[in-house]
Amino acid sequence: MSPSGLGRGSRTLVVCCALVGFSACQTSPPATQGPATQVSIPQPQGVPPGTHEYKVVADESLLQILVHRGGAMARLGHNHVIASHELAGSLYVGDDPLATRFDISFPVTGLTVDEPALRAAAGPDFPPAVPQSARDGTHTNMLSPALLDGANYPSIRLRASDVRAAGDHYDAGVEVTFKGETRVLRVPVSVRREPGVIVASGEFPLTQSELGLKPFSIAMGALVVLDEMQIRFDVTARE
Repeated sequence: MSPSGLGRGSRTLVVCCALVGFSACQTSPPATQGPATQVSIPQPQGVPPGTHEYKVVADESLLQILVHRGGAMARLGHNHVIASHELAGSLYVGDDPLATRFDISFPVTGLTVDEPALRAAAGPDFPPAVPQSARDGTHTNMLSPALLDGANYPSIRLRASDVRAAGDHYDAGVEVTFKGETRVLRVPVSVRREPGVIVASGEFPLTQSELGLKPFSIAMGALVVLDEMQIRFDVTARE
């Protein structure tokens, strides 16, 4: 992979990660007293000089969050594949890959739960035939005030803060803003560049705790969503 193509669309992925910690398919978590206090979100940084804009193509991009059940009653729950097909935003790419920046967002209400094709591709830990009631319950929990609070915070925003070389790949600092708070994560990214097109992909572990989330738990911990998730992303951006 050539350095010139690297850091562009990659960090996009990170973003998605921030949404995962919410998938338990049993009962809804208790409601909180209200939405988190809204903090000001920094305005987009100036576009780096000499860069060219690429637009993220939602139909050609996918973010997946794999979450696993745990606890003594784990057999009563399900592992889940949470996905977004609605990434949108811009990548700013120039001759220096380390100067690449991006600003991407996606709607939390558009997140899907356990699409059959994605479960089939995710491996043996994600067997088919998850009941619709479990999928619906997971989606409701995920958007509840205790987790993503989709009614008050309808989107998640991802912005690149810096890009570093990391061998044949890149290491991107990504600002993840949701529920009025911003956290910075580091995300490994592989990039492929073709004429007029940039494709960024990657896979990495992420804990809910890193995002300030408390893993879902019921029955005094007998059924839990494990803290560690796995994030997978493929992001395509075109001129």
